[in-house]
Amino acid sequence: QVQLVESGGGLVQPGGSLRLSCAASGVRYRINAMGWFRQGPGNQRELVALSDSGGSTNYGDSVKGRFTLSRDNVKNTVYLQMNSLKPEDTAVYYCNVGVNYGINYWGQGTQVTVSS
Repeated sequence: QVQLVESGGGLVQPGGSLRLSCAASGVRYRINAMGWFRQGPGNQRELVALSDSGGSTNYGDSVKGRFTLSRDNVKNTVYLQMNSLKPEDTAVYYCNVGVNYGINYWGQGTQVTVSS
């Protein structure tokens, strides 16, 4: 059974930083993409950052230059370093793992709140 365990969310002041982690276990197929999406209040789920198996990372426009995605392929873990956080970054952040055959797995979500 595939499990994605997310951690690192919480409350932070504007301008602050947080680091999210997502560890995947029980994945039987080769992992291709790993990354994060988010869904803010009243919004659709949107891309934050996604890394493919070739090492390329695609960032959402609103986080470019502030967020950095990294992954440890040995540990099947992906990290999201979030700096210069803004109130509009407030959302539930979901880990995403894509494997062969077009299968996608999602984490349960972790809340990030940016507020003074």
